[in-house]
Amino acid sequence: MSVSLVLVALMAIFYSVGVYLLLERSMTRVLLGFMLVGNATNLLILVIAGRSGTPPFYGDAPASEMSDPLPQAFVLTSIVITFGVSAFLMALIYRSWRLANADVVQDDVEDVEIGRRRVSVTSESSAEAEDTEFGTRAAAAVSTALDLEEAERLEEEQAQREARDREALDRELRAEDGHATELQEEEKL
Repeated sequence: MSVSLVLVALMAIFYSVGVYLLLERSMTRVLLGFMLVGNATNLLILVIAGRSGTPPFYGDAPASEMSDPLPQAFVLTSIVITFGVSAFLMALIYRSWRLANADVVQDDVEDVEIGRRRVSVTSESSAEAEDTEFGTRAAAAVSTALDLEEAERLEEEQAQREARDREALDRELRAEDGHATELQEEEKL
């Protein structure tokens, strides 16, 4: 099996330039980067497939001289997938251009604020925080859940206090009404 060094070098160049373009903010450059990565993948599959041979469905050649049709099918599938995603990206670019007259992706203000927000972490031992693969992020999620439970508990206590106050006010009003009816009955006598 002999691999053409030119194809390997071209594949490496396509991958490196494609990844570089994928990391840009311009949607047009992202599209071009995706297409270069797709073509580099097609070259990778063809390089891995080995040497070319006779078609497997035509002729009476021995099996060792026939080419493997599976990599060719993979390349065709990759071409179709690349085409579909490229068409979707082109539709996104067109829509972005029609709405904002720009194809550059901007930072969302709310996403930046969420990223900057600090989550309160309750005091836990460091052994417990390091116990999981998520470290302090898991502790922050647990503490946020605990903070929510505390807020719910305080709201429930407030609602119970308000209910008790209403019942006491109702009793006072009934007592006053009862006292007023007793006074009215005395006046009638």
